[in-house]
Amino acid sequence: MGRQERPLDPSAGPVQRFAFELRKLRQEAGGVTYRVMSRRTPYTVPTLSRAASGEQLPTLQVALAYVEACGGDREEWERRWHLAAEDATLGAAEDDAAPPYQGLARFESGDRERFFGRDQLLGDLAELVRGRRFIAVAGPSGSGKSSLLRAGLIPLLQHTEEPHERPAAVVIFTPGEHPVGTHASRLMPKDTAGDTVVVVDQFEEVFTLCRDATERGEFIDLLLTARRPDSRLRVIIAIRGDFYGRCAEYGELALALRDASLLVGPMSPAELREAIVKPAAASGLIVERALTARIIDEVEAEPGGLPLMSHVLLETWRRRRGRALTEAGYEAAGGLRGAIAKTAEDLYTRLTPHQADVARRILLRLIIPGERAQDTRRPAARSELDTGRSDDTALVLERLARSRLVILDDDTVDLAHEALITAWPRLVAWIEEDREGLRLQRRLTEAAGAWEDLDRDVGALYRGVRLAVACDWAAREGNRDSLNAPERAFLDASVGLREQERAVTARRNRQLRYLAAGLAMMLLVVTGISVVAVQQRQDAVQAHRVALSRQLAAQALGLAESRPGTAMLLSVEAYRVAPTPEARGALLTMSAHEYYRAELAGHTDAISEVAFSPDGVLATVSRDQTLRLWDAQRRRQLATLSGHATWLRAVKFSPDGRLLATGGDDKHVVLWDVPARRKVATLTGHTQQVEDIAFAPDGRTLASAGSDGTVILWDTERRSRQSTLSGHTGFVNAVAFSPDGRTLASAGSDSTIRLWDTATGARLATLTGHAQSVDALAFSPDSLTLASASQDQTAMLWDVGRHTRKATLTGHSGQVRAIAYSPDGRTVATTGHDNTVMLWDADRHIRRATLTGHTSNLYTLAFDPRGHLLASAGEDGTVVLWDPTRIPLSGHADRVNKVAFSPDGRTLATAGDDGRRTLGRRRPHP
Repeated sequence: MGRQERPLDPSAGPVQRFAFELRKLRQEAGGVTYRVMSRRTPYTVPTLSRAASGEQLPTLQVALAYVEACGGDREEWERRWHLAAEDATLGAAEDDAAPPYQGLARFESGDRERFFGRDQLLGDLAELVRGRRFIAVAGPSGSGKSSLLRAGLIPLLQHTEEPHERPAAVVIFTPGEHPVGTHASRLMPKDTAGDTVVVVDQFEEVFTLCRDATERGEFIDLLLTARRPDSRLRVIIAIRGDFYGRCAEYGELALALRDASLLVGPMSPAELREAIVKPAAASGLIVERALTARIIDEVEAEPGGLPLMSHVLLETWRRRRGRALTEAGYEAAGGLRGAIAKTAEDLYTRLTPHQADVARRILLRLIIPGERAQDTRRPAARSELDTGRSDDTALVLERLARSRLVILDDDTVDLAHEALITAWPRLVAWIEEDREGLRLQRRLTEAAGAWEDLDRDVGALYRGVRLAVACDWAAREGNRDSLNAPERAFLDASVGLREQERAVTARRNRQLRYLAAGLAMMLLVVTGISVVAVQQRQDAVQAHRVALSRQLAAQALGLAESRPGTAMLLSVEAYRVAPTPEARGALLTMSAHEYYRAELAGHTDAISEVAFSPDGVLATVSRDQTLRLWDAQRRRQLATLSGHATWLRAVKFSPDGRLLATGGDDKHVVLWDVPARRKVATLTGHTQQVEDIAFAPDGRTLASAGSDGTVILWDTERRSRQSTLSGHTGFVNAVAFSPDGRTLASAGSDSTIRLWDTATGARLATLTGHAQSVDALAFSPDSLTLASASQDQTAMLWDVGRHTRKATLTGHSGQVRAIAYSPDGRTVATTGHDNTVMLWDADRHIRRATLTGHTSNLYTLAFDPRGHLLASAGEDGTVVLWDPTRIPLSGHADRVNKVAFSPDGRTLATAGDDGRRTLGRRRPHP
């Protein structure tokens, strides 16, 4: 039978009461023995027996094992254990002894005697400070950076045995929202001996609280002045590890930190043991070995666990048993991960609903929600936390401070440590519940502060989208109540300004509507006037166009004979400007001039002669001493040959078109290679200027006529003279071979034409009939007829076989200087000093057309080999191209009234006001 247990007094305190209740549970379970209970649990009989002895509160694990062995409710007894532990804590310490641990509060320089476990790191930091003037201490939140500087480095420097290392002064601050405006004066060295040490704690605030990038840069530049050897400053910054990378945004700062940074890592097990045991020992306390080992194991596995350890040790100290910090007290405090949450939760549940809401608003104002970074704490002025019920705000702040969850520093309130942000689940839930709303409220707080700083300038108020978002957030339940007086005033002023602007806009819109109505009426009146004005203007414009069209039509008709090309363009433009009867008449009149094709310009002086090659290349020679070759179909110049430097009077192509001959005032005949565009020979023999040239049909003989009264025949292959024909008594002006090659004709200033036998050189006949000099000759394609042109203003046709005159063509009013047969022999073309080209029917000897367009004397003309083009040229230096196939029918002396075709379409009859009736046979188009 077991030993009788000592009686318990449930009124003797929470420990004996809890033990009494355990025993009662065992009795209700049938008085099960401790040996049986031991078999049901992992604990021994003595351990289970001590749990109900009433000497000390058992651990939570032992108590729950005892309950399960007796068949009790585990959750109910866990609640009872926590109540007993809390009650035991409240009465555990009856003295006013100072706690050996800081809890969530950071160490200060006065806490040096309780700062343990960082000797090695402190030595490294001190060595770095001695060698550098700018140092950074970086590490994750909860690694102990602030405590290392405040309770480690500063006391070490102030109490060093080396006088020259002792600082003249130590300045400690956090940047805040306006680091330059607040702390610039504190960065001046003291006048006393030694360097001034400046410690900038929580340097990450320059990124989280300071919104002005310019001020941030100025503050960093002020700190970096410490690098100068003569600055008499030593600056140490403490920055959270997740913000260390942002220092690279500033080149000089990154350069300064390259070899002057100290990384604060986790404490080793030995260092953790010092931090746990030595503060307790300094206060005459002991820590159970099992508790020490348990805390070390748990802290090593918890990143940033130092604040958690410090807080749980403080709470365990409050639950100590005599001089001992026990594992039971540790569990009653909630353990490493639950101590902060238990402290905060216990405080929160003891507050009234309204006080709890005030606590929530206070704590959320002390947090800045991270944007792709951890959430951070935010110091706030007491006035910012006042939302209208200052008594409740002051009471809640006092209780938060008493529980060491916040720090009250003069007029500033701050979280005791950032560990509270992640360690208290209720606070985490509050943040996640409206993270974007918290960011919006922070921006609203900043905007309201700026508005107050600017003496409530309306320019600083919210407008547009920002105001709409802020009003939407404030309209949600409870959000407006969380605003302080300046924030509510700012938001109300913004809304008031919006309503005022809306009223102004509405009034302006009404005025605009009235104005629009008035303008509409005016517009109707103006429109009526405008329609009349536009119509009048259109009438005026139309009248102007009609007048201009008539003027252009008149100009076209005036230039029809002298400048047909220009006249055609003017007639088209006249009709385009306005289709008046005059413009239509001019257009129809100029359509009769469709035989005009183009002008070729390039020579700078009179053109003496033109000639076509068999393949249609046009050659021209001029007084400007140049020979030019043209593509007549495309109206472009092919080449300019200038190797014959004299007034060139004659040019001809050989029958195969590969050779070309020119003659002029230098008495020479020059032969040219047409494809190569080069001179190949110069024939000399004339004693005066060369007037004309002609190739025999076989191309082997060339005849040249000169002012010396002779005709010289040349061998074109040997480039030598064959014979000389003489007989003319003056200049020989023209020479021509018959197409059959049997006859050579020459004409001269003696008014005669002489025919020569090309085989023997004998003179066959002398033709007379012209009254003045004969200047041009042309054989018909069948060699039966010879045409001549004379300065007596006539052209004559001669029967070559009978040596008689067949017809005299009259009509020119000036000298006839050139004559040519069309390739089909049906048309003779003549030209001269009356500036016209006349086309004659070679069979009927009547004039078919008169072509006008030149403005000066004409000297030459030529048909192209197909007969589709006729080229003429003269004194004005231009070549006019005509289409002889598009000649209008003529013959009437007055207006033509009627036309009609015969049934077979070959004959056209016309009748006009001149009383004539004309029958014309339609020629097929070549």
